[in-house]
Amino acid sequence: MIRLLALVLALAFPLLAHASALWQSLPLATAAVACLVLLLSLPLRARPPLWLGVLILAALGLALLLRSGHAHLPLMLPPVLFNAAAGLFFLRSLRPGRMPLIERIVRALNDGQVHHPDVPAYARAWTRSWAVLLLSLATLNLLLALLATPSGLLHAFGITPVPAVPLAVWSLFANFLNYAIVAIVFVAEYVYRGRRFPRHDYGGFVGFLRRIARLGPAFWRADGV
Repeated sequence: MIRLLALVLALAFPLLAHASALWQSLPLATAAVACLVLLLSLPLRARPPLWLGVLILAALGLALLLRSGHAHLPLMLPPVLFNAAAGLFFLRSLRPGRMPLIERIVRALNDGQVHHPDVPAYARAWTRSWAVLLLSLATLNLLLALLATPSGLLHAFGITPVPAVPLAVWSLFANFLNYAIVAIVFVAEYVYRGRRFPRHDYGGFVGFLRRIARLGPAFWRADGV
């Protein structure tokens, strides 16, 4: 039930966000942010008092933003912050003394082994590529958010951006193209890797995704040293 709710909220967020940009609707923008808040707060459900407190504070904040006419502002942040956080996560694993994130994933899926001598170099190159891609997307999303009008970051503070980007254009990239680029690169790399290293069989693409999902929180929290 919780997984279904999380899926519904995750799908509703970009749709409501884009609709709010197309129609410049503050209530729809508020609804989109509410979906995101609910989605991100789901891990707190095991601690009801804390969860309730977070939801109450979020509701008050959303009410203030709606009343002030700045309900679109929170929508500008997720594409920037999510891409930046993910990019830095990849980048951090490239520091001396650490194992590149993609090599860690490969080893975790293969009982700690690699089945081809080229895998470590390949994994390091793709870890670097993902870091560059995600940080570039974060930068582009930030630039579009600054230039968006009306309701963009600069416009909200009384600064007319030059050049200006229509709010709908920002939304199209931030809520759809941004994630489509990530998905296309992910799938393309999976197909290429399957041809270069054919021994790696994870039960098809769906099986690969399931095995990634089963790695669990402890894997992602590890430092990879």
